[in-house]
Amino acid sequence: MATGQQWRLLRTGKRSGAENMAIDEAILIAGGEGKAPPTIRFYGWDPPTLSIGYFQRAAREVDFARLKDRGLGFVRRPTGGRAVLHDQELTYSVIVAEDVPGMPSSVIQSYRVISTGLLEGFRLLGLAAEMVSLEGKAAQSGSPDSAACFDSPSWYELVVEGRKVAGSAQTRQRGMILQHGSILLDLDVDLLFDVLRFPSERVKERMKRTFLDKAAAINQLRRSPVTPEEAEEAFAEGFARGLGVRLVEGELTPYEQKLAEELAENRYASDEWNMRR
Repeated sequence: MATGQQWRLLRTGKRSGAENMAIDEAILIAGGEGKAPPTIRFYGWDPPTLSIGYFQRAAREVDFARLKDRGLGFVRRPTGGRAVLHDQELTYSVIVAEDVPGMPSSVIQSYRVISTGLLEGFRLLGLAAEMVSLEGKAAQSGSPDSAACFDSPSWYELVVEGRKVAGSAQTRQRGMILQHGSILLDLDVDLLFDVLRFPSERVKERMKRTFLDKAAAINQLRRSPVTPEEAEEAFAEGFARGLGVRLVEGELTPYEQKLAEELAENRYASDEWNMRR
């Protein structure tokens, strides 16, 4: 990145799945209209929510009866990728113009640049994180039996002790990049696999074991647990260092807030959107 740029930092706390996806898209729209600066946002989820990727088939891959029994929310993301249980995590989004100085035009290389901020955040938490390039190795994808995100590699994987510690997805619209993802603080793999559908119980248990071999949460890897607030501070500093930018605390503009409210009600809270596939 071109060093010295000023970006906005948003801390929007815990919201519903519909609100969270609507806020990300509202910032993207506003940015495409020249009404929002480059933005990094941190947020959480209330209630804990299962999100699925834009292209996933909801009814085939999600057990909605169990989802309801567990009191979990549900939302379809505007980005691709697989299912993520947003619970004991810090979620981030990076929303910038495609032509922001220093951002590669290639989707794969922009993953690398943004992941540098995540890498610095993990290291600030005392974890020996590494960025592993999977470019050209698409054949190493996760099992087709699993709908879970952390069972599937992305182009630039962040790993600690060989296990994936963050899952991200990206979309490009209106000349803007939206990349968001999960930074696991703790992991309830039983809950995640309880609300996903599998061809059989045997396949489910096999995929659960595979998942645990591939994924890890921060508090599994540290001697002392980190709080969500500590993680947020570490990753804010990590993005500033990794991207070479200066983060300035800000808030959603009234325009972004209005857009987000409309998108939450008319899109992300609607069955038409969430069950469209």
